[in-house]
Amino acid sequence: MISNKVHIVELNAENWYDCCQLEICEDQQAFIESNAVSIAQSKFEHTLKPFAICFDHKVVGFLMYNSVPEELDAHWVYRIMVDKNYQGMGIGKAATILMMAEMTKTLDATKIVVGYHPDNKGAHRLYASLGFIDQGDRFGREMAVVKDLKI
Repeated sequence: MISNKVHIVELNAENWYDCCQLEICEDQQAFIESNAVSIAQSKFEHTLKPFAICFDHKVVGFLMYNSVPEELDAHWVYRIMVDKNYQGMGIGKAATILMMAEMTKTLDATKIVVGYHPDNKGAHRLYASLGFIDQGDRFGREMAVVKDLKI
């Protein structure tokens, strides 16, 4: 089972550069900031928590969430990406499940929100498969989907 080989590790001196080297498919580039920009953002917004996504102990993705509630009285996921060479294997879904467990355990999160561009069909499929609901919330060019963990 692939989920047994996926884990998330807090960003650190040993894995940050590997995260910066990851690439997404060309048709996804309009939907997400680079990992380097996200990592820089986390150094100035100290409530952001960046993680490397590892598969078989190799860095293959990046995610970042906010450790304090924001809009919609929820904890927000800022980034989730998997390198183009590892997409379609279930790694993103497994990492998202691990991230939600981490947020529940360390932050006592009860509601998680992810914002993404409505044209990002891959993100839509991923979050819908995990029970995130589109309640009609929009923030700029992004739609926000909500996962209520109290249910």
